[in-house]
Amino acid sequence: MDEGERVMVIKIALTAFLACASLNAGVYETSCVSCHNKLPVSLDKYFYRYLLKHSSEKDVKAAMFGYLKNPLKENSVMAEAFISRFGVKKKSELSDEELKEALDRYWEVYKVFGKLK
Repeated sequence: MDEGERVMVIKIALTAFLACASLNAGVYETSCVSCHNKLPVSLDKYFYRYLLKHSSEKDVKAAMFGYLKNPLKENSVMAEAFISRFGVKKKSELSDEELKEALDRYWEVYKVFGKLK
């Protein structure tokens, strides 16, 4: 196999890999992580703020769902300084089902229960 053929095989393999990776990405990765990666505060910081305020999986998810459907300064867990600097998030355009799926994945990624030793 010459150099040109090797390069072509690598390009095809890389394209196939990226296509498979994008198919496996869920709504959380495509709709949440992609935008939050552009912010100076990582997603885990939001999670821990919700967890400190709401404690249980059910309450955290309900609070986040409510905020994402109707984001207001009054129902945000972020500090006043953060909101003053970055504003309040725009209302989620995800369907209720997609939003619940994203919140389920978010919980699985950052939950501390069962991970502490």
